Amino acid sequence: MELVIFFIACVCSSYLIWYLKHRNQVLLQWPLFGSIPSVVLNMHKINDWIAGIFLSLGTGSFNIKGPKLSKLHYLVTTDPDNLKYILKTNFANFPKGPEFHQKFDILGGGIFNADFDSWAKQREMAHSCFRSSEFRSFLADTTKKVVEDRLVPLLDHVTRQGSSIDLQDVFSRFTFDTSVIAVFGRDLGHLSPDLPTNKFVQAVDDAQEAILYRFAVPTLVWKSMRWLKVGRERKYIESWKTLDIILAEYISQTKEELRKGVDRNTVLSTYIKSQEDSEQGRWQSGDHLSSVANNGDKFLRDSMLTFTLAGRDTTTAGLSWFFWLICKNPHVEEKILDELRLSFSKKATGRSSSGEKMWPWVFDKSDLKGLVYFHAAFCESLRLYPPLPLNSKGVVKEDVLPDGNVVRPGMEMILSQYAVGRMPWIWGEDCLEFKPERWIREDGTLDLQPMSKFFAFSAGPRSCIAKVLQSRGKQMTRSYVLDFENFSTFG
Repeated sequence: MELVIFFIACVCSSYLIWYLKHRNQVLLQWPLFGSIPSVVLNMHKINDWIAGIFLSLGTGSFNIKGPKLSKLHYLVTTDPDNLKYILKTNFANFPKGPEFHQKFDILGGGIFNADFDSWAKQREMAHSCFRSSEFRSFLADTTKKVVEDRLVPLLDHVTRQGSSIDLQDVFSRFTFDTSVIAVFGRDLGHLSPDLPTNKFVQAVDDAQEAILYRFAVPTLVWKSMRWLKVGRERKYIESWKTLDIILAEYISQTKEELRKGVDRNTVLSTYIKSQEDSEQGRWQSGDHLSSVANNGDKFLRDSMLTFTLAGRDTTTAGLSWFFWLICKNPHVEEKILDELRLSFSKKATGRSSSGEKMWPWVFDKSDLKGLVYFHAAFCESLRLYPPLPLNSKGVVKEDVLPDGNVVRPGMEMILSQYAVGRMPWIWGEDCLEFKPERWIREDGTLDLQPMSKFFAFSAGPRSCIAKVLQSRGKQMTRSYVLDFENFSTFG
């Protein structure tokens, strides 16, 4: 026993001496464990940690390696030429990859996990749904109704009471409600005044927490936890079961409604009708979409869960960071309000029949046209705080990136959009400033930046197919909330 204690003491002492000697290094490569201890210790601030490494190294790429006996190897990059090459020029060589699929296995074969031919087919199917006039009208009406009936009364009450509220929680509830209505046609009432809990939401949160942890540790660690059903993996298994039950019920209910002639024009109903068209031979034999649509309830479950999560998380993050930046920069808020006031003054419907001002006023998409500074502030907030700060890609064949880094099958590449927005050599010395003016030309029009510098909705063939719809929903919500006086009340 004394020998064991002595051995442990020697190991600990050796690690302590090694750490004291190397602690000033930008990225520590621990003996036996590689960079993993550093990653785990900085998970709570992973985006700032990565950005700090880039700034310290003065380069656009660096490697993170796992334990000696593991194959864990990440290449993290912010180099604009690399990003364009990976996302667009040689897109086919950099799929999500099997490691990514394993970590997000709860999404099954949905479009977020799909690669190659399956992804192309699903994208065309989703594109057809999201671009239809019926769905766009349904989504616009749904968003406006939730804003008017729930978000407006809640924030109005907070304003009148002079109290504070967690806006990130409010936006999360708002976007989850609108996402579930758009995808399933079901109203969770998650944004009700009493701010209730919901088992659907809780299951999603538990699953996402476990997935984030999977990216921080070697595959063997989280797979062992899953096999033992302990820690985050135990919650992950439980949340998976909960989601399966809820989604199966929604799918069954929607199919029954369609049989009765009730069509809500939701994403789910559109996909079910596509399956029925395939089964009844309305698509020609060999049609490349029929092989995707005719995959039963499992395909519906995977696709609808993917769309629900994508609709909530990106919009919540975008709205939350936008208002946080507005709070920190009142001069920007005032310029946006000036634009909104001008837009409002042009609307005759802004007055009731008695001539009294209708307040609060919920702006629609027609009101938001021509709001250049408002749109510029939106882009600037996405530059500094992108909804998807990190993106992961695999490697099919050995390749050389534009900056000279060699990538091989088995490696994973991390594209840090968060760090891109903080690199002086990309955005200038004022890159940390919230400066909407950088998006406006001298003639007063918007100056949209190239995708290698700004890809808030991803870029290339895999860019977000619903980005226009998400932008409109965010704009409508932001413009309403900014109408309240003393915005800092919301905290």
